[in-house]
Amino acid sequence: MQVNELAIEGVWSFTPLQRPDDRGVFLEAFKADMLRTASGHSLALEQMNISVSKLGTVRGVHFAQVPPGQAKYVQCFSGRILDIVVDIRVGSPTFGLWDAIELNDENRIGLYISEGLGHAFCALSDSVTVGYLCSEPYAPGREHGIHPLDPALGLPFPEGTAALLSPKDAAAPTLAQAAELGLLPTYDECKDYIVSLA
Repeated sequence: MQVNELAIEGVWSFTPLQRPDDRGVFLEAFKADMLRTASGHSLALEQMNISVSKLGTVRGVHFAQVPPGQAKYVQCFSGRILDIVVDIRVGSPTFGLWDAIELNDENRIGLYISEGLGHAFCALSDSVTVGYLCSEPYAPGREHGIHPLDPALGLPFPEGTAALLSPKDAAAPTLAQAAELGLLPTYDECKDYIVSLA
């Protein structure tokens, strides 16, 4: 498995070694020891989510209050998605910036997203199935969002695709509004919490 750190601190991609034969293909989709080496701590698995989306669906930008936040290990089981991580940690050197990577059912890349970061994806094929291993269970009172079409973020959704949003995501505040409302985590509290996991 090849491990690469993305441009946003706290995000790693894991590209598995695929072993095809006449029956199909086998791969190790998640390896706890490799994630632990990259991030400095284990992923405490508390919940697994699966979403099925049609072409043009945008989910996110979602995040959870820190502590404890919610780390995610994301994979696309069928189809193609553009997966986007947004640094929403106030005080971070890359605050307000994003990084994106295509996840699909051919590269089978896993993406680990640390606590305190915003996450979104756009479905690039007619149907996509995405799985998320989560460090914390869903807790509605701690879950927040940022509008994925906030022009200040300038997320790289494909041109000519109408973004299909849930009512909740369509009503989410911009990054600036979320900051004014005190919803965003700080870089220091995220760093401190992650250190406590080691």
